[in-house]
Amino acid sequence: MEQISWTDFEKVELRTGTILEVFDYPEARKPAYKVKVDFGEFGIKMSSAQITKHYTKEELVGRQIVGVINFPKKQIGKFMSEFLVTGFADENGDIVLAAVAAQVPNGSKLI
Repeated sequence: MEQISWTDFEKVELRTGTILEVFDYPEARKPAYKVKVDFGEFGIKMSSAQITKHYTKEELVGRQIVGVINFPKKQIGKFMSEFLVTGFADENGDIVLAAVAAQVPNGSKLI
């Protein structure tokens, strides 16, 4: 594993946001949702997330997640992703969301 400096880590904007809406994304190569997330002072952003195995659309709305918001926008099919949803692969390779243990203000930075 390559080591990075503290300065490198500080460049990554890992911020909390609350999921406002979740949409089906049938055009995705792997099963995924489109999510609309409120990052507070950083605005409302859209992304796709391959989280359909562990979460329904209904249970995701209102959930606080962690996202990387300072990557460049990325074209995913016909959709433009504005941030990276973070998570961990389970034993089957299905994604489990990274999340905060208690509610914090949207836009809070992981430190």
